[in-house]
Amino acid sequence: MIPEFQLGRRYAGPPSVPGHEPAGPVEQCPAAGQETLERVYEYVVAQPVGRELDGEAAAGLLGLTAAEFGAAVEQLTAWGLLRTGPGRELIPVSPDVTVSRLLGPLEREIRARRLQIEEQRRRLMAFLPLFEAGRSARRGGHQVELLSTLDEVRAVIAELVEQSTTEILTAQPGGGRREDVLEEAAPRDIATLRKGVEMRILYQHTARYSRGTSSYVEQVTRLGAQVRTLDDQFMRLLVFDRQAALIPVPDNPNAAALVRDPHVVAFMVESYERLWLAADPLVVDAESHAEITDDLKEAIVRLLSEGMTDAAVARRLGMSVRTCRRHVAEIMAALDAESRFQAGYLLALQQQAP
Repeated sequence: MIPEFQLGRRYAGPPSVPGHEPAGPVEQCPAAGQETLERVYEYVVAQPVGRELDGEAAAGLLGLTAAEFGAAVEQLTAWGLLRTGPGRELIPVSPDVTVSRLLGPLEREIRARRLQIEEQRRRLMAFLPLFEAGRSARRGGHQVELLSTLDEVRAVIAELVEQSTTEILTAQPGGGRREDVLEEAAPRDIATLRKGVEMRILYQHTARYSRGTSSYVEQVTRLGAQVRTLDDQFMRLLVFDRQAALIPVPDNPNAAALVRDPHVVAFMVESYERLWLAADPLVVDAESHAEITDDLKEAIVRLLSEGMTDAAVARRLGMSVRTCRRHVAEIMAALDAESRFQAGYLLALQQQAP
């Protein structure tokens, strides 16, 4: 029932006791819109504490009927934004207090539900390894395993290196390797070489110009590792004792596929051997440095004459775009060429000359 107002009397208000607690979540009252509720609340807040509330006068000042004003007061009281004092007068309550009182239980319930969801998810996902193991067993064992995170990849590499007894083959494209990667790899590779495991490492020519990579190569070659470089791009690959191999996963630089199928691993080893035969030994001296620089420049011109952009050439040869463009400028100046296509043609003529 909508409460009534009488002139000069305190507002009786809805049936309640001092300290009335809101009964439930906020819901829109059909009889009082949000704008009306805000106007009535603002009016009550502006009144002196304990002052008698003339409902009809208040409604008239706000442009409301007594019924509309009463419905708004009832809704605001139900929400806890208004309460009745000892003399049945209306007392406004701060919204932040009301929010805590009204929504606190709901928020606690939501948090409890979330904890239940996470716990149930954890319990269900515990069955995933069993499912994967069973599916792999039906297919004849773990021939290919996806390592979806960088931590998994690093852990598997460390394990396979530790287990290796004869040979590790490595193909690392992309030019010089990052300092943090080399710092992690160097102690492990040095320990592996000292226990008698052979190691062959294949880089691109541009790795020769990386100070960190050169320092790493100097350390491992002292212990018997062999290192060679190629001008062109190749696939990243690690092969352990010719029994297991790691290859990259497209579109995910932090993932890798662990391959144990003997036929696939044998194919990878054969591909590696072909690359190795075409590569140049990494020997740090002035003469070899000049030869490698010439090889790089020839590769740049060849790729540019095939229509590749500077960025594509740089990515393929494992160098920065800026370095690639510098080489292009030097090549064109040395050949007195006016275009990249002409530079490729003139370079080809030089190579054919007796």
